[in-house]
Amino acid sequence: MSDQILQQLAEILEQRKTAEADSSYVASLYHKGLDAILKKIGEEATETVMAAKDGDKEKLVYEVADLWFHTLVLLAREDLKPDDVLQELARRFGVSGLDEKASR
Repeated sequence: MSDQILQQLAEILEQRKTAEADSSYVASLYHKGLDAILKKIGEEATETVMAAKDGDKEKLVYEVADLWFHTLVLLAREDLKPDDVLQELARRFGVSGLDEKASR
């Protein structure tokens, strides 16, 4: 189910790239440009950290969802798909994090 949600969301985000800025929140982000998208990711990352530090699991889930969403917006802007990230995670699966990092 979750991979279907990612796929459906990716399709919607792709459609928003060519939409009028006033037609949706995502379209407005695309029209504002890369810096606006990156700023939102930074804000959401900070809010995620704060929710985790506060120990509020419900808020943490909410903030991580916002962080993932805005990261998906960035991926779509760069013509990447969620599957690109999932493939990279699959490549790393079963590999020591230390070994993987050393191979970069």
